[in-house]
Amino acid sequence: MEYKTNINFRKESLIKLLNAIIIYENEIIQALYDDFKKPAFEAVLTETSYVIAELKNTIKNLKNWAKPKRVFPSLLNFPSKDYIYKEPYGKVLILAPWNYPFQLSLCPLISAVAAGNQVVVKPSELTPKTSEIIVKIIGKVFDNNHVKVVEGGAEISQQLLSERWDYIFFTGSVAVGKIVAKAAAENLTPVTLELGGKNPCIIDETANLKLAAKRIVWGKFVNAGQTCIAPDFILIQKNMKTHFVTYLKEEITKAYGENPAKSPDFARIINTKNWQRLVDMIEPEKVIFGGQSDSSDCYIAPTLVEETSVESIIMQEEIFGPLLPILTYENEADIDAIITKYEKPLALYIFTENPYFYRRIIQNYSFGGGCINDTLIHFANKRLPFGGVGHSGIGAYHGNLSFDTFSHTKSIVKKANWLDLPMRYAPYKDRLPNIRKILRWL
Repeated sequence: MEYKTNINFRKESLIKLLNAIIIYENEIIQALYDDFKKPAFEAVLTETSYVIAELKNTIKNLKNWAKPKRVFPSLLNFPSKDYIYKEPYGKVLILAPWNYPFQLSLCPLISAVAAGNQVVVKPSELTPKTSEIIVKIIGKVFDNNHVKVVEGGAEISQQLLSERWDYIFFTGSVAVGKIVAKAAAENLTPVTLELGGKNPCIIDETANLKLAAKRIVWGKFVNAGQTCIAPDFILIQKNMKTHFVTYLKEEITKAYGENPAKSPDFARIINTKNWQRLVDMIEPEKVIFGGQSDSSDCYIAPTLVEETSVESIIMQEEIFGPLLPILTYENEADIDAIITKYEKPLALYIFTENPYFYRRIIQNYSFGGGCINDTLIHFANKRLPFGGVGHSGIGAYHGNLSFDTFSHTKSIVKKANWLDLPMRYAPYKDRLPNIRKILRWL
């Protein structure tokens, strides 16, 4: 139980983990490529380097995060000293997804270990090579009673959820998130649910269209669109659409060439089931760019879709792939009619030079987080909480907030004995008027 009480032990464990990841980084990159052809650049940018940075930040700040925090006491308790203590929840279950399988397994694990918990990680069965390297690294760093990796499919997840946990951290779909929440409710287990949604990307008439196209192409097609905070659909001012589509086509070609199937920088869909789900969303008559696919390689080209109705197939659910529908609006009432059709999204993006416009959007709509004049990059700032709201998630993490996520906070008042005011004790007699005056003043 040293991991629970010994801060130095936790820190040393994380240092060992950091060293192991650095040693095995090339194997991690290869595993990600083997699982779904994730480019090495993306593997480093969004997986290994992100985890390494998270480890370094946690190791640096762990002792400060863990120490009791003194807070200003209530005058009602005079004389006293008041503190907030942080303690581990206990047994933590982390259910990780397949789209960023290394990062989204390791980052919650890092924080759960830092907070002093006993951890079980269940990686996705859809990325077996990455799961294999996670097992290898965890086995070399941690004792099996401290951190354990459990592999397997949906039946293993169900078995794990049937057990009693002190905290559950899940990243994945809304549908499975509801199953996790229901299982957790049986034991009143607290949860963090990192889910998704249809993330709007709004572009007004003042936007820098060429730069917007470049940033949107990157944010949408990195990891072949299999990113929970990727722009799910474009909502552009009607008069700007033609020019913007031209810029999008140019930027896709610059990024991935005339034939993205041959590009070393474009990942594949995770499996044939998801490939088929995405292909079924494509209505050929609406495709204005891309649309090519190959089931044998789980390949779908970066695809632009001209869309006019929120009732279409592609607008019914989160896409989670390299398909980008483009809708238009004429006024803010049109924007409202489209955005309010859906549950609160995990992300929302606005491209504009008009501060009044983006302020209205931010104030009028609830969403997990987002950017003005860019996409995805809010995820990179460890000082910003990352999480959803409503159907897009429960709870948030990143940086010191991740440590807090896996910690129970205890309130402690240390009362002095040199003074004991008699007013609170019975018999109360005629003290009510005086206590009312005191309470009003406080």
